[in-house]
Amino acid sequence: MRIVLGFISVALILYGAVCATLFFSQRSLIYFPQPRSLGMPTRTLQVDGAELVISVRGRAGPKALIYFGGNAEDVSVNLPSFSAAFPDHALYLLHYRGYGGSSGRPSEAALHADAQALFDTVHRAHPDVAVVGRSLGSGVAVRLAAMRPVSRLVLVTPYDSVQEIAIRQFPFIPIRWLIQDKFESWRHAPSIRVPTLLLAAEFDEVIPRDSTERLHAGFAKGVASMQTLRGAGHNTVSDSAQYLGAMQESLK
Repeated sequence: MRIVLGFISVALILYGAVCATLFFSQRSLIYFPQPRSLGMPTRTLQVDGAELVISVRGRAGPKALIYFGGNAEDVSVNLPSFSAAFPDHALYLLHYRGYGGSSGRPSEAALHADAQALFDTVHRAHPDVAVVGRSLGSGVAVRLAAMRPVSRLVLVTPYDSVQEIAIRQFPFIPIRWLIQDKFESWRHAPSIRVPTLLLAAEFDEVIPRDSTERLHAGFAKGVASMQTLRGAGHNTVSDSAQYLGAMQESLK
């Protein structure tokens, strides 16, 4: 009996250690800051507790596009292709806190606050602001669209909830008690009223298809459409020949 109790005690200690490790390291499992490609034009934006770097293609006129990237993305690499695809739009690609020269540390609360600050700045110069969010950035984009007057919304490889994906990855861990950055996009989708496109990768190895489908189903009827990019994976979706064309069609 003592041996059994000893095994149970050791197992509980190890389980507690695993939970504690996940709790204290969770943001390092979500955010993977990347440096910025040199030579790309930038601007800075002062926000509470940080100075953000924005890769930009300036252009006068009513239209602008704001882009929120993935958790391990240097968003500046999109600037040449976006500039060619959206010649009528000023472009603003946000480097999250800790990414691409931006100061501070990323968190869900910080990313949402920074997104709103960037939108408010851009909207003062461009009344027609489209928003694109990829992967992690889709959660930032959805919440922004629920709180600010964006004109169009494009979500690339989006999810309904980071928390739910984490629960699948760690089924024996009490994720709901431990996770801090939940990115529950499903909470915000029902209040969005602007035309929205969800772009799914056919062979997405990161975001389960049913996660994207649940998010799609959460929008009001007629607001959102969903398109699958054939042959694409989660990290290769932007290589698809359909990728920019689908975005161009959505932002017309």
